[in-house]
Amino acid sequence: MATPLPSQPRAINLQNLKSHLLGTISRDLESTPLGDDRKGAIILMIQKAFTELKYNFPTPLKDQVTREILDELLGFGPLQPLLDDPDISEVMVNGHEKVYIERKGKIIRTDITFPNDDAVLRMIDKIIMPLGRRIDADSPTVDARLPDGSRVNAVIPPVAIDGPTITIRKFQKDKLTMEQYINLGTVTENMAEFMRICVLSRLNIIISGGTGSGKTTLLNILSSFISPTERIVTIEDAAELKLQQDHVVRMETKTPNSDGKGAVTIRDLVRNSLRMRPDRIVVGEVRGGEALDMLQAMNTGHDGSLTTLHANSPRDALSRLETLVLMSGMDLPLRVIREQASAAVDLIIQQSRLKDGSRKITSITEICGMEGDTVVMTDIFKFQQSGVGENGMVIGELKPTGIRPLFYPRIEAAGFRLGPEVFGANIGVMLAHQERRSR
Repeated sequence: MATPLPSQPRAINLQNLKSHLLGTISRDLESTPLGDDRKGAIILMIQKAFTELKYNFPTPLKDQVTREILDELLGFGPLQPLLDDPDISEVMVNGHEKVYIERKGKIIRTDITFPNDDAVLRMIDKIIMPLGRRIDADSPTVDARLPDGSRVNAVIPPVAIDGPTITIRKFQKDKLTMEQYINLGTVTENMAEFMRICVLSRLNIIISGGTGSGKTTLLNILSSFISPTERIVTIEDAAELKLQQDHVVRMETKTPNSDGKGAVTIRDLVRNSLRMRPDRIVVGEVRGGEALDMLQAMNTGHDGSLTTLHANSPRDALSRLETLVLMSGMDLPLRVIREQASAAVDLIIQQSRLKDGSRKITSITEICGMEGDTVVMTDIFKFQQSGVGENGMVIGELKPTGIRPLFYPRIEAAGFRLGPEVFGANIGVMLAHQERRSR
């Protein structure tokens, strides 16, 4: 039953008014099928409902209520304005009373709230229901995506102690390009050209970084350099990659059904992808035993594979890779795992979010092989911080280290050449240094 309205317009509670109109319109929607213009039809219903109330509401109030009702029926309620704001990169709901956003690298609390925890739960159901996913006390976490590709994670009680939470990593409608990365200061032109040629030369690349550092964005950019003549298989938990090539097979994991069966994991998909004649395998994120299958794929002719993982440095990335391989259940000696990793991975690109909220590629590191039980790594490019400026801005410079990578002959064999200036050294010094490293 709709909430009764007070007799005086000035005493009307906005929430009561909205609830009353929603009740009226919901009844109309049950009896009136909507055509192609759903938004236009609902606006007409709202105008009709306002007229029937016979109150002279101020135009700004009517506009606000109309917008909120449209967001409720066609969008994601109070979160919709945040999802529509292009400057917001992340939306975080911590229970019904606290909603935070990330804008330009800074986390800010908003004045948006939900009426109660049940309203947050209804929002979660609205997001996951079209995807066939479920969330309940037995399965209190879920990964999903919005229709525009934004990544969603939801957690409910009893796991979420203070109420249901929603975390939305927004999908950028205008996909960043390498040129924009250069303009933002995330990379230099020489670094950008080096990465482009590494992708075209079919090197195996891992993008390493912390949460929110921009790993998926960089993976999208690097994937755009893959030749349109190649068959690409992408594997993700929740599909985010937007490759522009024509010959792309996109695969996504599947959660178990209500009986706890029917799950399809990233590991299952990586194994299956090897039977799909891929020229390239692109894994959104390696986070479990599929790391072993990924390394084996890289070592058995599937050159040019790309993936991301969570780590704070290239050395940490290798350590995490070892841990993930051990999660596969295979009882492999640590040295064997390191030999596999050093033979499979050519390059680790470290993406970081700095304290001022900016994102930079802080190192590009070559995996050079083994010395004893240790994997040898060499930085090709490195970010050197020199201080902190006004407003906490990090001051530093992205520089080449003066070292040419050992895999450079593979770049030449692929038909590319990079001048010594790209690596920040004259060719004589580089050749002498490379000769010493190869002994």
